[in-house]
Order: sequence, then structure tokens, then C-alpha cells
Amino acid sequence: MNYKYKLVAAAVAVVTLAGCSDGAERRRQANQDFNYLNTQPLESWTLPSDAQSGQVSDYDIPAGEYQGAIGSGVDIRPPQQVLALIPGARALRDNDGVTLVMVKQEDLTDVWSVTRKLIAEQNIALRSQSADVLETDWISWNNEDEDTEIGSRYRIEKSADGGRYSYRIMLVDWREGGVEQTVSVENKERYSILMTNLVTSRYDEQEREQARLRAQELIKQIPISMGQDRSGLPVIIARAPYNVFWERLPEVLGQLGFTVEGRNRSQGVVEVQFKSPEDEFWADLGTQPIELENRAYNLQLGDLGNRTSINITDTDGKPVTEQALNSLAPVMAAAIERANQG
Repeated sequence: MNYKYKLVAAAVAVVTLAGCSDGAERRRQANQDFNYLNTQPLESWTLPSDAQSGQVSDYDIPAGEYQGAIGSGVDIRPPQQVLALIPGARALRDNDGVTLVMVKQEDLTDVWSVTRKLIAEQNIALRSQSADVLETDWISWNNEDEDTEIGSRYRIEKSADGGRYSYRIMLVDWREGGVEQTVSVENKERYSILMTNLVTSRYDEQEREQARLRAQELIKQIPISMGQDRSGLPVIIARAPYNVFWERLPEVLGQLGFTVEGRNRSQGVVEVQFKSPEDEFWADLGTQPIELENRAYNLQLGDLGNRTSINITDTDGKPVTEQALNSLAPVMAAAIERANQG
């Protein structure tokens, strides 16, 4: 499997600046020289026998063997962050990898399903698999921050013990330029998080698509009827949330001879110009014509929770008659029904 990091970087918000053309080394190293490595060791002062030392030890660095890179070996890239794309999930990091602790069994099941889909879609080979454990073959990453092609293998686990729904990714093998070697702590963390983010990004993409499809179905089904507002005045009632109906309304109005000339979502106002279609339009729609004169009107929408009220006034703010509203309600219902069938 040769899974190219450059193909998926945008999906997980891990990007490099296009203008940086100094090579991978320049992106990993500080933008200065490393002359400080040549600094001579400090020497103890030799004081005259009658002199009093003015030295203090407040800022002395204790002697010792310190682990970690220095100079050009220091990686200045910001650490990877686990993207919070699964609602309610907590990300835990340790020396071996990343664990996502989820609130619901359903979330764990969905993430596991997404993992298997991602593996299949990208033709990632598996060395072993069971109901709760997957171990990948080599995955290759072409990362502009690296001098050579990076390869890594992962062990992916899920568990649901004692009401704790856990999903874990661990980097188990590492190679650079095709040569297996011991992975640094920094790279183990970086590439464990990267793999985790690929999975969670794919999960987020799937959830967004499912939400879009649900919204489309919700928009299609909008019953229209006559009703009353909180003051008892007649209004048209659309049985859909305000934000859903607001998006669908211009399309419906456009079919019925209304031209939308302005909208203010926060105020719920839609400014329209009405010109009644020809008789054959109404015959084809199967309704009586709307009993409105050809002129400008304002539609006033109200948020009633899971419903939306619609009233109509002229440009002076005078409501149209109840008879006019009664004529519009079945026409809107018929237009929505016809659009759904088309």
C-alpha cells in the first residue's frame, strides 16, 4: 500500500505553505545558524586570596546527562493535535499511541465501520484482523516536511469494557527511505495522531453527508395548512423548522409567480413582487389562482419551534385578507408536492 500523505493533507488540516521551497530540512529546523553549539564551556574564576566572590548560583544549570536533540536535530514543527470531530469523544495520548474514548457504543461502532471503509477504499493491506483488532501492512507517506518517504504500520483496536467505549491506534513499525529503524518519540506521536485524524476526518465527512441527506428529506416533506398565530390571527403554517423552511421558500415562491427582491433572515422578512401566472399554469397545478393583485408584498415568517408561520402584508404593512391567505396555502402545498415528484 502506498498511501500518499499529500493526497489527504487537506482533509485533516495538515498543510504546508506552498511558498516554502527551501526543502524539508528548512521546514523542520530553526531559521538561524547553530553557532551556539561551539560555545566554549564556562570556566571557574580564579580569585585573589583577599577577594570576595560576587557570583550567585540562582541561574546555574545542574550538571547531568540530558536526553533530546540539539542544534539542527531539534524539530521546530508544531505538534500534531487530535482533531475533535467526534461529538463527546475524549482523546488520550501516551507513549504508544492515541486512544479515543467515546460516549456511546453507537459512536464506537460507527468509527470502527469508517476505519474498515477507509482501509478498503485506500487499498491498505492488513497483516491480521479480528472482530476487535486490525494490524495494517506498511503505509507510505509522502510528506513535504520529510527528506525521505516515511513508512509506518499500525495496530488498531476497539473495546467496550465496563461501559468504556475505546478506540485505539498504535504505531508499531517505522521505516525511512525503505529502511526499518527505531522510531523517535516525536515521530511516533506525530504519525499516530495523523492516522487518527484521517479516520476521524473520514467519520466527520460521513456524518456530514448523512446529515445533508436527512435535511434533504426533511425539506421535501413540508405540510402546509391554515392556522393561527399567538394572537389568534389567521396565518399559513408550514410544518418545518424555521431554518429549513427559510431555505426552501424562495424555490417555492419562484414557481408561483413571486419574484424575491430581498430577504432578512433575522427579521423573517421576504420582499416579493407578484405577477399571477396564466390560467393554464393553475390548471396544470390543480389549484385555484392565488387571490392577490399583481404588486409588491412582504412575507413575514415566524419561528414556532418545529413549525413556521407565514403572513403577508402589503408594502405599507397592512395584512392581506384571510381569503387571500386561504387561497395561497393550498397553492404552496401543491407546488412543494410537485417539486418533490420532479
